[in-house]
Amino acid sequence: MAGIDRLIINSAFREPEYHWKYNNQTQSFDRESGRRPAGYFVAGQGSNQYNDIGQFIELPLVNHIRPRVKAWRENGYPGVTGMTKRLLDHWNDADARQYQFFFCQLDAMETLVWLTEAREAEKNGIVIPSDGGEFKRICTKLCTGGGKTTVMAMLIAWQVINKTAYPQDKRFTKNVFIVAPNLTVKSRLQVLQTGGDDNYYTQFNIVPAGLMEKLRQGKVLIENWQSLAWESQEQLQKRKSVDKRGVKSDEAYTREVLGEMANAQNILVINDEAHHAWRKNPEVKISLKGQDRKAYVENEAQATVWINGLDRINKTRNILTCYDFSATPFAPSGKKNDEEALFSWIVSDFGLNDGIESGLVKTPRIVVRDDSVPDPETFKSKLYHIYADETVRDDINRPSAPEEPLPDLLVQAYYLLGKDWLEIYKSWKEQGAVVPPVMITVANRTETAARIKYAFDHKRIQIEELCIPQHTIHIDSKTMEAAQDDINLDLESEANESTRKLSKKDLAAILRDTVDTVGQRGKRGEQVRNVISVGMLSEGWDAKTVTHIMGLRAFSSQLLCEQVVGRGLRRTSYDLAEGSDIFTAEYVNIFGIPFTFLPHESTENGIAPVPKAKTQVEALQEKSRYEISWPNIIRINRVFYPILSVDLNHIEPLVLDAAQTRLHAELSPVIDGKVDLLTCTDIDLEKLDSELRMQRIVFEAAGQIYDLMKSSWQSQGTKYALIGQVIKLVEQYLQSGVIEIEPLLFNTDLIRQRIVYMLNMNKIVQHLWSFIKLEQTEKLVPIIDASKKTRSTGDMMTWFTSKPCAITQKSHISHCVYDSAWESTESFRLEKNLNVTAWAKNDHLGFEILYVYDGVVRKYTPDFLVKLTNGKMLVLETKGQETRRDKEKRKALAEWVEAVNELGEYGVWCNDVSYNVADVDGIVKKHLGGA
Repeated sequence: MAGIDRLIINSAFREPEYHWKYNNQTQSFDRESGRRPAGYFVAGQGSNQYNDIGQFIELPLVNHIRPRVKAWRENGYPGVTGMTKRLLDHWNDADARQYQFFFCQLDAMETLVWLTEAREAEKNGIVIPSDGGEFKRICTKLCTGGGKTTVMAMLIAWQVINKTAYPQDKRFTKNVFIVAPNLTVKSRLQVLQTGGDDNYYTQFNIVPAGLMEKLRQGKVLIENWQSLAWESQEQLQKRKSVDKRGVKSDEAYTREVLGEMANAQNILVINDEAHHAWRKNPEVKISLKGQDRKAYVENEAQATVWINGLDRINKTRNILTCYDFSATPFAPSGKKNDEEALFSWIVSDFGLNDGIESGLVKTPRIVVRDDSVPDPETFKSKLYHIYADETVRDDINRPSAPEEPLPDLLVQAYYLLGKDWLEIYKSWKEQGAVVPPVMITVANRTETAARIKYAFDHKRIQIEELCIPQHTIHIDSKTMEAAQDDINLDLESEANESTRKLSKKDLAAILRDTVDTVGQRGKRGEQVRNVISVGMLSEGWDAKTVTHIMGLRAFSSQLLCEQVVGRGLRRTSYDLAEGSDIFTAEYVNIFGIPFTFLPHESTENGIAPVPKAKTQVEALQEKSRYEISWPNIIRINRVFYPILSVDLNHIEPLVLDAAQTRLHAELSPVIDGKVDLLTCTDIDLEKLDSELRMQRIVFEAAGQIYDLMKSSWQSQGTKYALIGQVIKLVEQYLQSGVIEIEPLLFNTDLIRQRIVYMLNMNKIVQHLWSFIKLEQTEKLVPIIDASKKTRSTGDMMTWFTSKPCAITQKSHISHCVYDSAWESTESFRLEKNLNVTAWAKNDHLGFEILYVYDGVVRKYTPDFLVKLTNGKMLVLETKGQETRRDKEKRKALAEWVEAVNELGEYGVWCNDVSYNVADVDGIVKKHLGGA
C-alpha cells in the first residue's frame, strides 16, 4: 500500500485536476480525478482516529454554481459589459503581470461577476438565501493564503470602473465601505484605497493603465467594526454628563459613521473576516455551557454591533450588496454535533484542503503516535489534544504564579516540538537565512501564558535557542499594558531615547508593532522565535515564518482549530518545483490542536432520537435567605520555619511511569481531517542524554522548589542560604531511592533514569514540595482574589440537565441533581435535619480545592456545603471506601478550612466525610458544639 508521495498535486494557477480522498477500508488516501466537492467534514464517533472518516456536509449552492461559472468562462463570459470583459481578459493574461493570479482568486471573482452580469436564463434555479436581514449578502469562502485582499481589490475595481463608465447602471456603485475586525486588518486593508501608487491595483496590475483614472473616481472607506457602535438609551441614561440628548437617529448615525461618504447612496459593503458578522440566534445561548457560553456572549456583542450597524446604514443609504470574505464563515448554530454552521449564502468555496493540495499554504502535520500510553478511550496520542488530559486541564485552569512548574505532559510536548524546531533553526541558519523559524503557543489563560514564558526564560525547557527572553513575545491584554521594562531597554538602545519615558500607550504600540512584524527583515519583530499568546492571535497576523504551533486550550469547535492553525499556514516562498508549475512543499508541525474531533449524531434511518426532557437548574432570588458564600481563595501561601529540617524517611515513595514519558513522536500530514500513516516524520529525544547530568537535574529541581517557596521565606538570612538548603535537600531526595521508575530497567540504566527525571520534573518537584509544606509550615496565609473576594451560590449560572433531580426546600439552588442514589438520600437527610439552616450540592458552583497527587496538581470538588444552626459552615464529602488519592483530597480540604479559620472574617468552617447515608445526622450533631 503506497502512501501519499506528494501532497501538492495541483497547480495553484489552474483549476484543480485531482484531490486526495480518504479510503476508509484501506485507511489510506487515493488520488481522485476532478475538483474536490465543496463542503466540510464533521468527525464521526469511532474510537479509532484513522478509521472513522465522519460525515461530509455538502455545500449544494456552491456545487450548483461551479459548473455554470465554468461553462460561462469557457464560452467567453457572455452578457458582461465591455468594461467587465476588458478586466476579465486582463486578469487572465498571465503575461500582463509579474504575479499571476491564482485560480482560486479568479474563480471567486468570476463567480461574483457571473451572479451580477450573466444572463438570467443561465442563473435559473440559483437562489441565494438571506441571513434574515433586509440587505443582500454574498459570501466568498477562501482559505488562508488564498489572497482574498487581492480579490477585494478586483471586486472594487470591477464595481467602480463599471459605474464610472455606465453611470445609469444600478448594478454598480462607486462607493465602497469596508468593515474590518481589528486595527491590524484595518491597517493592512489600506492597500485597497484607490489613490496613490502604494496600492494593490498597481502592485498586482489589477487595472489596465488606461482605466486607472476611472478607478480613482471611486471612494473607499475602511473602518473597524467598533466604528459602527452607538450608545443605547440605557447607556445614555447612565452618563453623568449634562448632555441629555437621546439616541442618535438613523440619519445622524449614518452621517457620523460614513463621514465624507455620508451623501452616497447604494453603497457596496465588504466585510473582512465576516465570520464575526452574524445575526443573533436566540436558541444558541441556551445550548452552550461554561467557557463556550462565555465566548459566545463576547462574540455576540461584536456581531450585534456589526450587523445592526449595517442595518441602520441600509435604512438610510441602501446597501447595494454586502460581500462577505472569510476562510471560516461559520456562525453559532446551537447544534449539538457541531457548534457552528456555515453561512448559507456562500457562493464559492476554496477551502483549506484545496489550499493544501494546490500548495497555497503550508501542509499542517499533527501528532499521530508517540511511545507512551495513548488516551484509553480514543487511542490517540495525548499530544494530539494536550488540554484534554486531566493532569494538564486541572493544572492550567487555576490562578497560579508564573514560577509554578508546568505539567509534565506539557513539558514533554515542548521538548519534542522544541527539538524539531531546533533542527529547522539550524538548517535555516546553515542556508544563510537571516530570520529564524517561529514557534507559537495559543494558551487558555493569562496565568498559563505567564508560566510558559517563565519556563522558557528560566531554561526549564532546556533548548537554549528558544530560551532567549529578548527573542520571545508574551502577548495578551495584560502584557499589552504592563510589559514595560524589557521593551524600554530595547527602545533606549535602539532609538537613543533614554531621557524620554514612554507611556503605556506607546509601549503597547511597540509591542503590537513587534507582533505584527514577526519574521520581517529589518523590522522590530525580525528575530522573534517564540510567540506565547492568550486566546487567538489577532486576525490579520500573517507571519510567514511559523513552523511549529502548540495548542493549549479547549478547542470546542473545528472552526477554532482551523482559525488557530491558519495563523501558521502562510508560506515563506512560492518557489516552483523544478520543471513544473507546482509549488514546493512547506510544513507546519502542530501539537495539541485536534482536527475533526467533534462527534456527530445520526441513526441508520436518519431520524434523530427524541431528546430527553431538560430541567432548568438555577439560583432562585426568592430563596436568597438560603444563599451560601465562601472566600474566593486563589492560593494558600505559607510561612516556613527558618531552617529546613525534613526527614526523608517519612516521605511516601513516588512512582514515575516510563510508559507516560514521551521520547519519540510521529507527525503526519492532514487532509480531510485524516492522516497518512505511511508518510510520517519522527522526533526523538534520546539524544538528550549527551548533555544531561545528575547535577543539572538537582539544580533544576532545586530552582523550581526555591521559586515556589521564596515568597514565604521569613528568615532574616539571604536568599542564598535558602537555595543552599534546598539544593542539599533535593540532592538527598534524588539519592534516597524514594523515587521509583517502572519498568525497573529505567532504575538501572542511569541515562534513561536521568531522562525520565527531567521529563517528569513537575511530578518530582510537586511531590517533594507537598512534603516540605507538610513538615515545615509554621503558618498558613490564604490569598483572596482582590477582584472578587467572595463567591456564592448566587453566582451560579443557570444550566439544564436530563439527570434525575428534586426540588429543594432549604437550598438557594432550585434543584438538587443526583449523580447516585447515595446523594439522593444524603440530600433528603440534609433537608429534614432541623440543625441545618441551608445547604447546597456543590454542582456548577465553582467551589474547588487544589491538591497534589502523585506529583500532579489536581482539582477536587466536595459534595455539599452545609450551614448549621450555630453558624458553622460544614464542607461535607460522601465516600465509601477511601483510596490514597482520597486521603490527599482530605488533607487539602482540611488545610483550606484551617487557613479560612485563621483569617477569622469568614466565620467558622469545618469539614467531614460521610461513609454511610445513616451517619449524616451524627456528623451534623458532632459539629454543633461551639460556634
